[in-house]
Amino acid sequence: MYKDFSLKNKKVWVAGHNGMVGSSLCNRLKKEECDLLTISRSNLDLCRDSDVEHWMKINQPNVVFLAAAKVGGILYNSKKPAEFITENLQIQTNVIKYSHMYDVEKLIFLGSACVYPISEKPIKEDLLLTGKLETTNKAYAVAKIAGIEMCKFYREQYDSNFISVQPNNLYGFKDNFSNQTSHVIPALISRIHNAKKKGEDKVIIWGTGNPQREFVFIEDLADALVFITKKYNDSAPINIGSGEEITIFELATLIAKVIKFPGKLVFDESFPDGVPRKFLDTSKLKKLGWNPRIKLNEGIKMTYSWYLENIDHENE
Repeated sequence: MYKDFSLKNKKVWVAGHNGMVGSSLCNRLKKEECDLLTISRSNLDLCRDSDVEHWMKINQPNVVFLAAAKVGGILYNSKKPAEFITENLQIQTNVIKYSHMYDVEKLIFLGSACVYPISEKPIKEDLLLTGKLETTNKAYAVAKIAGIEMCKFYREQYDSNFISVQPNNLYGFKDNFSNQTSHVIPALISRIHNAKKKGEDKVIIWGTGNPQREFVFIEDLADALVFITKKYNDSAPINIGSGEEITIFELATLIAKVIKFPGKLVFDESFPDGVPRKFLDTSKLKKLGWNPRIKLNEGIKMTYSWYLENIDHENE
């Protein structure tokens, strides 16, 4: 049996440190007295097998957080499935394989709630590979499922302490606010804010507004990842969620209120909704002793403030 894991004085590599997840995780890890390893994509392409092996051989990390991935919203997933499955398979195959080869003590693989089939809610971890996936992000989901299974097989065959976590929809600082490639919260913030700036009287929002979603603030995710690294050592995935559900209509209304947009929200039903509901069972994580801190309303306000300080001026 594995005991509680300490990060103190360990060489910890955050793969994907410049992204939303990676940057928040790096900030959280500064409290752990570990030796933080990072390298930018321009200096290490994780899709290149030999480059990853060379870097791992030289740097010899003790712990790896695999937060690097090609990500995007429903529309981007639907238009670029070949790129989504190929790049994500390449990244995770290289990092997981060489983490084993160079004796990494613990690897944490970030999956996604989209790996689960269309099913009853809330979604328990044991529903993985029991049914049909939602079509709009199937390529991304299949790649992530492969990563989860790789971690399990390396554990079974080599006793590697590789674990996988499945966070629900993420949002927060350093999110992608592009209308074409972003997820729902940053897309809504950008669209509604720009409509207000231009004095427009309405905002068109994709879909019916009926689907229900659960969102996890990025700082809560980072804290959960560190907690899980210390406490969790099982081959089965573990879910990370906020425990809050909201419809897209309610979400858009909340964001419009935070931004103080006086106009109308108009839903365009010609765009896909995705799954009707995506809510995770997080009882396993709660039993270990972790709970989220940031409520959605507070997280939206914090994210919008970050957007005003870091992104809004780029559009001027």
